[in-house]
Amino acid sequence: MNKSDTDPDRRARLAPGGAVGVTEPMCRALVDAFYAKVRVDPELGPIFNGAIGDGWEAHLAKLADFWSSVLLMTGRYKGSPMAAHAALPRAEPADFEQWLALFRSTAAEVCPPPAAALFIEKAEMIARSLQFGIAASRGVLPSQPV
Repeated sequence: MNKSDTDPDRRARLAPGGAVGVTEPMCRALVDAFYAKVRVDPELGPIFNGAIGDGWEAHLAKLADFWSSVLLMTGRYKGSPMAAHAALPRAEPADFEQWLALFRSTAAEVCPPPAAALFIEKAEMIARSLQFGIAASRGVLPSQPV
């Protein structure tokens, strides 16, 4: 890796979120608002609360780091989303559809339209990737990607 690959100013210039006004506080606000909805959702709440238990604050911080890394190229996220999601006893296509519906509405509430559109675009891409990866780990392919 050369120095230009690790230069924070260069990463900031190349980050997709910078062009549409994504900020660190916006990443955290979206994560907090979205997962507040997820936690009480009748379908998603049991899945997430069962997996996360009492570790919500640490999980929210990790998710804010994830979105910061995706959209602002900060490189702060250190984790393996595929492994974590593949280990869930339930992660079905309908769950991804509900997750995306909540994410879309929350992004539209929390973010200016250009930033919301970018968050949603990335979330849809990530959901498709996770859905295919989980299906592959189970030895099946989803009938219809999210």
